[in-house]
Amino acid sequence: MAKRILVVTQHFWPENFRINDIVEGFLQDGLEVDVLCGLPNYPKGEWFEGYSSHGPWEEHYGTAQVFRAKEWPRKGNTSINIFLNYVSWPLYAAGALNRLPGGYDAVFCFNTSPVLMCWPAIRYAKKHKIPFTNYVLDLWPENLYSVLPVKNALLRRIAQGVSDLLYKKADRLIAMSEPLQQRLCQRTGKPQSAVAVIPQYCEDFYAIPQPDAALEARFADRFNLVFTGTFTPAQSLDMVLRAVLEARAAGAEKLHLLLVGDGMSRESLQTLARELQAEDAVTFYGSVPAKEVPKFTALADALLISLSDSPDLGLTVPGKLASYMAAAKPVLASMNGAGYAAVKESGGGLVSPACDQHALARNMLELYSMTTGQRAELGAKAKNYYLTHYHRAELLRQLETFILQGGTAARM
Repeated sequence: MAKRILVVTQHFWPENFRINDIVEGFLQDGLEVDVLCGLPNYPKGEWFEGYSSHGPWEEHYGTAQVFRAKEWPRKGNTSINIFLNYVSWPLYAAGALNRLPGGYDAVFCFNTSPVLMCWPAIRYAKKHKIPFTNYVLDLWPENLYSVLPVKNALLRRIAQGVSDLLYKKADRLIAMSEPLQQRLCQRTGKPQSAVAVIPQYCEDFYAIPQPDAALEARFADRFNLVFTGTFTPAQSLDMVLRAVLEARAAGAEKLHLLLVGDGMSRESLQTLARELQAEDAVTFYGSVPAKEVPKFTALADALLISLSDSPDLGLTVPGKLASYMAAAKPVLASMNGAGYAAVKESGGGLVSPACDQHALARNMLELYSMTTGQRAELGAKAKNYYLTHYHRAELLRQLETFILQGGTAARM
């Protein structure tokens, strides 16, 4: 009889999150899956076409049954609306638990922000006495502070206490890196056998180049540094833009930053670009479906990944690093910790400390000055690291084994 998994996550299809592919992988491997999620409005805070505050409440994603619960939309990504979004969905989702058909062998939460989204999963798992596994993608409350400037000491103590309590309530935790595993063990008192290290993989389509003649013609005769994903303060893209201008002034005249995505920082970044008279140096392309991202990585001379200068953000390795390496292009990284170490170990790019504008600008100049062959060699090393560390089939197997059986997942 097929095993059944309940997946709990606020963000799900048609929003672009990796949990969509994880669910597809579970289904391909013969598991039965139900998903409890929210109404799609990320990242702009506007309801996706076909959705509203009135639903729909039940859909299918392949053969997976999808149950949706209400949430307060992000509405322009103001601090108050993000806060209301964070706290509303877990409350509505807890009320929706009685709509689930049951019969699950395990509960799994793909826990991006907020940490509160795992609370309904904990309630269901405890009530029905089935194991609950929490995949910690954004460490809280640290990740909260990179997005919302919470300064009040009492609020910070509450956020810390709630986060620690929720992590302790999970039967099993998954971390993306060994430093994060160590932090979670310290905070929860759990043994390492209950906290597996399973990096985020990327979907196989990222490894298949998709040259697009129209895009290549539009951005021809430039050195295209491509960033894909969400724009938040955690990415320090304002610093990146200044580094681009610094590198251009030092001789990289054709250096061009192509930002593919959207998010709460987009408006402020566009304002900064105007103030710096940097319109020729940067293009805000907007969001695209995940399966179109390889069109942009195909035209890239290098792929940019950046995080703010926070020791806590350094505990995680962003999922986009896997998709960048899969594209076989040089990685230009500005970050600390586990992500820094991964790029360094791969030999597939150049890396500088988080928020070090001058070091990043120097690396931009170095990449710009390389021959096409030298950059191709970096890309090949990045691709090899992806195949060894971030390949989908192996990491899916590890996820399924740990969620259903527990114990220490096998390392690659």
